[in-house]
Amino acid sequence: MKQFAALLRKDHQPVRYLVVDDSVFARKNLIKMIEMFGGELAGEAGDGLTAIAEFNRIKPDIVLMDITMPQMEGIEAVERIVRQHSDARIVMVSSVGYQENILAALQKGAKHFVQKPVKPEVLYEILRYVLSDDPNASGAPTALVGESRS
Repeated sequence: MKQFAALLRKDHQPVRYLVVDDSVFARKNLIKMIEMFGGELAGEAGDGLTAIAEFNRIKPDIVLMDITMPQMEGIEAVERIVRQHSDARIVMVSSVGYQENILAALQKGAKHFVQKPVKPEVLYEILRYVLSDDPNASGAPTALVGESRS
């Protein structure tokens, strides 16, 4: 198993995550990766409505949010969270790789996107980028996969 340098907040504390997915298996998989990166699970949710309530309750550093869920889709949850917390860092995690869903999530305020099945090294680089707040940091998305630059 590959070793990862711990991803820490600017105050050198562990990054606190909210993991949102209707699949318990997918959540457990993401939690395992977060722990490999030195992170801390702050909360979990299985749908968008619970995600909003949990975000407001625990104020996580990063949200890993599925797109397709019951009760409320991830894209709507992102929009509502970002409307109240403009500095929210949300990374979409989904097997639904449709360009319009990814674009919609990014337009609503998500910071990045990772496709399932999630590879630890890919998620690590995306989290490093999102935590850096530096648009020139390595791992910055220059174009979405399949997106043409015109």
